[in-house]
Amino acid sequence: MSDVSVVPTPHGDARLVKDRSRHPLATLLLGHGAGGGPDAPDLAALAAALPRQGISVVRVEQPWRVAGRRVAPRPQVLDECFVAAANRMRVRSPLVVGGRSAGARSAARTARELGASGCVALAFPLHPPGRPERSRLAELEAVTVPALVVQGERDPFGRPEEFPPDRALAVVPGAGHDFAVPRRGPLSADDALAVVVQAVLEFVVRDVVGATSTTGES
Repeated sequence: MSDVSVVPTPHGDARLVKDRSRHPLATLLLGHGAGGGPDAPDLAALAAALPRQGISVVRVEQPWRVAGRRVAPRPQVLDECFVAAANRMRVRSPLVVGGRSAGARSAARTARELGASGCVALAFPLHPPGRPERSRLAELEAVTVPALVVQGERDPFGRPEEFPPDRALAVVPGAGHDFAVPRRGPLSADDALAVVVQAVLEFVVRDVVGATSTTGES
């Protein structure tokens, strides 16, 4: 069962929804999107599966959601709240920041400030639908630690082929921005979420925990 705590930020109280591993190899801090909360299917799937694999998962519910407001504030406010919530945590394992959609953008923008060892971008909104000229790629390119993008094959906010070829990318076949898949698509809903979980698990173990262990041995 998740442990929920309330933490202050400069813009109101946030919630931390914590699913801990008994002996964590890493901690994954996740932010939610502008159209949903910490119970989004992909975030919930990660929180259910990863602690059994040695990765603690903490989901940040932004103050605007906690207060019952319907519209997310500007990006700077989201970042300040994400950082403030992260700074209330006691993390002894490597920290991986991430999130879905707007939460992925916030994680990318704050990874350096938080001293993260990795970054996971779920359904990264590369551009508004139909507006590829308004690219947000610079936010991803500013991340200097290992980073993974998990993108739906049919995501209108950025299809996989729109990302640079040197970007670590996991594709969810047939999925849209919310990783939902059509009934007659190549994957079931459960299988689509399993792709997300497996991609994140492999990334954290291989590129974050593995890299940290190698650095510690050198």
